[in-house]
Amino acid sequence: MKRDFYEILGVTKSATADEIKKAYRKVAMQFHPDRNPGDKEAEEKFKEAASAYEILSDADKRAKYDRFGHAAFGPGTGGGSGFGGGMNTDDIFSQFGDIFGDDMFSNFFGGGGRSRGGGGGRARGQRGSNLRIKLKLNFEEMAKGVTKNVKVKKHVSCNTCSGSGAKDKGSVQTCNTCNGSGQVRRVSNTFLGQMQTVTTCPTCNGEGTTVTAKCTSCKGEGRVYGEETISIDIPAGVHEGMQLSMNGKGNAGERGGANGDLIIQIEEEAHAELQRDGLNVAFDLHISFPDATFGTQVEVPTIDGRAKIKIPPGTQSGKIFRLKGKGFPEVQGYTRGDQLIHVNVWTPQHLSSEEKAILEKLNHSENFKPNPNKSDKSFFDRVREAFS
Repeated sequence: MKRDFYEILGVTKSATADEIKKAYRKVAMQFHPDRNPGDKEAEEKFKEAASAYEILSDADKRAKYDRFGHAAFGPGTGGGSGFGGGMNTDDIFSQFGDIFGDDMFSNFFGGGGRSRGGGGGRARGQRGSNLRIKLKLNFEEMAKGVTKNVKVKKHVSCNTCSGSGAKDKGSVQTCNTCNGSGQVRRVSNTFLGQMQTVTTCPTCNGEGTTVTAKCTSCKGEGRVYGEETISIDIPAGVHEGMQLSMNGKGNAGERGGANGDLIIQIEEEAHAELQRDGLNVAFDLHISFPDATFGTQVEVPTIDGRAKIKIPPGTQSGKIFRLKGKGFPEVQGYTRGDQLIHVNVWTPQHLSSEEKAILEKLNHSENFKPNPNKSDKSFFDRVREAFS
């Protein structure tokens, strides 16, 4: 079972953005891989904290999480990493290293720690941008969940250079400015004494290498514009306007940089007969006056197919029947809505002379008089209005 993001960081749901940032910094420092070498459990907790911070540090993602929980970002994940995969430590350093300062880990762990970007102190390229797509689903797909294979046009990693942006391996040289570290250290004298600062190398942008000859296919970007078929698992209970996220399925990054995310916005395909009302489903049932009088059995549409219901004798127009559990499920919850069937007694609009005579005769019967305790018009009053 997935742990609550607030619990992972040790904060309450009312925590401010600054409190969340401080809490993440504390947890990440505690379980940092360089402080816990070879400890797989600590590494998993480090990743778990990063997933929690990824969501709670973003106002929009946090709002969705507060409302829908983990289901807002897809099933089968450990956190904010979307539907599939999950973060690795390089992704974490690349995305969140700035929280700790460019060289805080190195200072804490004797110069052997990682800086932004991971990979032994070098960042990999530039992260790709996020992509947004709209996905239209029908009632059955939204109620039961579905897997959709969607073709997405986007930047993909260049197959010629494997995303490096270089013509060949010999075209990748160690950066002369930072000697491959990806960082430039400067020592300055202050009134407090000497102070060392570490910044990203301006020559290689923190990659530690430079490209002398660019790949002819991607022009040195390490990516090309193409198409990818992505399998998207939609959880049961999604609704119109809901957004889901898939980590790493957006645009490929430049020169091996991390991929962006794919944001999926759910759109609802109108049903021919049913209407959605939150978790409930509504259906307007029209029956004839004789059926309302004598009772009958009718078949109505539901999300799961057709269902038979009994209409008892004497059913009034406006009566609502309820089919328990025939509505939409709550996303990653145990609640399920109902189907509400609104009965409308149909008033005929065209009557023969004989039919009119029969109705006029029946109208004198006490059984056909409207209930004086109700303001509703009788069936015969509505018939008179229709033919007046």
